[in-house]
Amino acid sequence: MNKFLTGECIGQPENTSDIKQAILPMDFTYKIYQPTAMNPILTQHPTTDPAIILQLRDRQYAAELIATALLRFDFFSWLQENEGTTEEAAAKYFQCENRPFDVLLTLCRAYGFITGGADGLSLTGMGKEHLVEGSPWYLGPYYTPMRDTPIVRTYLHVLGTGKPGNWRAKDTGADWHDSMREPAFAKEFTGLMNCRGLLLGQKLAESITPFLGERTRLLDIGGGSGIYSATLCAAHPQLSATVFEQAPVDRIARSEVGRHGLEDRISVKTGDMFLDEWPEAEIILLSNVLHDWDIPQVREIIIRAAKSLVPDGLLIIHDAFIDDDKCGPVEIAEYSALLMNITQGKCYSVAEYAGILAPLGFEIGSFNPTISKRGFVTAIKK
Repeated sequence: MNKFLTGECIGQPENTSDIKQAILPMDFTYKIYQPTAMNPILTQHPTTDPAIILQLRDRQYAAELIATALLRFDFFSWLQENEGTTEEAAAKYFQCENRPFDVLLTLCRAYGFITGGADGLSLTGMGKEHLVEGSPWYLGPYYTPMRDTPIVRTYLHVLGTGKPGNWRAKDTGADWHDSMREPAFAKEFTGLMNCRGLLLGQKLAESITPFLGERTRLLDIGGGSGIYSATLCAAHPQLSATVFEQAPVDRIARSEVGRHGLEDRISVKTGDMFLDEWPEAEIILLSNVLHDWDIPQVREIIIRAAKSLVPDGLLIIHDAFIDDDKCGPVEIAEYSALLMNITQGKCYSVAEYAGILAPLGFEIGSFNPTISKRGFVTAIKK
């Protein structure tokens, strides 16, 4: 066992190069790093909270979604004249698909621009004074520089078709799902998620402890680099894991598992989670997976999880969750705007997941917060 994990090394490690290599960006070290024991970084937590740094990235597209509603739809002026209109009627008038329009309304509610739900929408005082054209305090012109940005143009496409835009709104790019089959893009994106995954995974591993019981076999669906399996196995010696990933991400996962010195406890199975059979498991982890998909695909993934879990098996949905009333949190409503633009999904509420889980016989737990407004929900297969 590595001395960092047993407490034999107190204070500064004897060889700080071990630490430096372990925290270099993914793929810069996995070809040369040959650990003889589990990577100590997996169980060493940072001393500061990086939530604001994550949130700055998560809210990247939010302002331009509001600019789309404000300048391209004149949505708020229209709502002033159609007070109490239903969500369905509003979506029909603006010729928007349900998923992206739901994200737009959630963001507007979270910011305090509108109130109401499916049965009727209304402007707030702030919305009436500052977002309706003709008001002396109308702030629409302040957003004019955003009117024709690539991201706004992409939002028009996504709202009207329900299909994701191209990655980073590039005219020459493919959408995220197709891009992930290209080795260069898969490597870049998996590295991007891997650095965040260490922080989120450590908090998940810490918070999930009371729910594990005597279960030992973990199946990590769409597990990317395997960082969540790695942090969970590092924190819980009884666990072994299988990362289920499609090519070419599977090769990245194998390299990362090796870099962390966990080849004896984590395997990687290559497969398409929609087409190929899942291994049987006592625990299934869906970490930042469901938010990439629309409700039909979310339902299909959860049905597959129900089939692969043993009786009394544990399903962990680790993600960013919208409140059930779809009025916040602001940070997650902003993140959902980004996801809606580049994927087929959005951030879902516990209630939306429960509507799928309950008919399948799952006993659903409550939301458990971790870091940066993220958290997890557990469900037991009965």
